[in-house]
Amino acid sequence: MRGAHRSFGTAATLVSVGGFLTYVLLSGFAAGLMNQPLAGHLTIGLALGLCQFLLMAVTIWLYVRHMRRRVDPVAQRLRAQLHDSRARAEAQAQAQQGRASAERRFGTW
Repeated sequence: MRGAHRSFGTAATLVSVGGFLTYVLLSGFAAGLMNQPLAGHLTIGLALGLCQFLLMAVTIWLYVRHMRRRVDPVAQRLRAQLHDSRARAEAQAQAQQGRASAERRFGTW
């Protein structure tokens, strides 16, 4: 479960941070390119800045999809196993407590 979470998390982080870092570096060092008009008042820099929102939305969507497909089923199985083991332990403790009270017929002083 950890491996599935880490592998996707690393890739998603690298893509997201890499896209943002590229935008910042282009803004700082290629101002002439970023000021080129695309249509009307829309420049390349503004379009790339708006694409950052799209990149984040796609990354979040892929993350949620990955978690639902790969990590959530494993977590649900582990949760069910934990619940079963707790239920067995409680039943065993109640059975031992029942035996102890049946063996003792007189209360303590």
